[in-house]
Amino acid sequence: MTPRIPTAHRPVRRNLILTAAAAVLAVPLVTVPAEAAHARPRTGFEISNGARWTSQPEEQSFLATVDRGSDRVSVDRIGTTKQGRPLQLVRIGNHRPTASTMLLICSQHGNEPSGREACLTTIRDLAHAQDRSTRAFLSRTNVLVVPTANPDGRAANTRGNSDGVDINRDHIALQTAEARAVAAVIRDRKPDVIYDLHEYGATPQYYDKDLFVLWPRNLNTSDRVHGESQTLAERYVRPTAKESGYSSGLYGIWTDPVTGDPIKQTAGDGQERILRNTSGIKHAVGLLIESRVDALTDAEKADPALNSRRRVNSQLAALDGLFTFNDERRGRIEAATAASRAAGLKDRGPIYLGGADNESPQAGQVLQDPPCGYRLTKDQFDDIKDELALHGVTSRPDGDGAYVPLRQSARNLIPLLLDERATYHLANGQADTAC
Repeated sequence: MTPRIPTAHRPVRRNLILTAAAAVLAVPLVTVPAEAAHARPRTGFEISNGARWTSQPEEQSFLATVDRGSDRVSVDRIGTTKQGRPLQLVRIGNHRPTASTMLLICSQHGNEPSGREACLTTIRDLAHAQDRSTRAFLSRTNVLVVPTANPDGRAANTRGNSDGVDINRDHIALQTAEARAVAAVIRDRKPDVIYDLHEYGATPQYYDKDLFVLWPRNLNTSDRVHGESQTLAERYVRPTAKESGYSSGLYGIWTDPVTGDPIKQTAGDGQERILRNTSGIKHAVGLLIESRVDALTDAEKADPALNSRRRVNSQLAALDGLFTFNDERRGRIEAATAASRAAGLKDRGPIYLGGADNESPQAGQVLQDPPCGYRLTKDQFDDIKDELALHGVTSRPDGDGAYVPLRQSARNLIPLLLDERATYHLANGQADTAC
């Protein structure tokens, strides 16, 4: 299988996002009147000039203040962690049904906080923007943000949640409260774009860019959604980061320090349970973004706050590219996601149980002639019916059990959930081939 290669293009930058209130965040996003800037709430990160990350009580106070101060913003509780912390969804915009929808998922890994800080200040700044271009953007875009996708992990500064589970490996099984909350948002809000903010540890010379990006590689992602995702990465996020002085590369790919040629792939595979891949299968243009944790200079080694500010600033630069992409290519994005959602109703084409856009599937990993659906016993259905519902998969009664037809929007996802040959399947459904 030949990998799908994006074309290069330089974006036209626009003033769509705002500056953070503190001078610590130097990426200009929108202009806020000077007399109003002092009244805006500031995060703990900003107050400390990057010396510490925003605490969870500070986050709650910050979001409540933003909510009270702007009629564009609403903050809803979408779940509760095992330790009782709220999982929250922030909505920004006019909430028009015809508007496109963008979803930011921030800090799924609790020890990767820079994306969370970028999301918090972006929420605040979009809430208070008064310039014409940003107001127009928000009139046609619903911006959704999960500012802390792993509150227990953030409190403990751990990658996993309070049970040690990596949330970003749970977007198929949906066994954690955190992943279930995200799945419900994707099902109910149907975002056109899902943007997932992370951080990574560098391997100097071979793997040490300021930012790494990667789109959905899973082969069940529709070609148009896949293409827009690559466009977001290669024509918007990476060039915008470069303009702001940040280097970038493809996540999981080691490169030769002299030639820049790829040497080996260490991550970025086609696992459908990772959010960037699940996003593509669920019809959303998606991108993973990873900022470098390690200090880049002796000055950053001597001053951790300087290192932290650089990490957050690089995330803000990447967000600038995302917002420009969404504004400039709105029609193409919406057409791609609508076509992807409708394709399952036609019930045609192969479904892949393995492989990626840069790796051919192995023998037996391609359902060239997929079944009409899968039958589940009563016990099987009772065991996974909540997960099917969270994934937006519809079923109908079938004797004592249930029948899950493939002819529905979630067609390309269903075999990954119910076929015994799929790596992370939830149940061994009985394939129905008598269409």
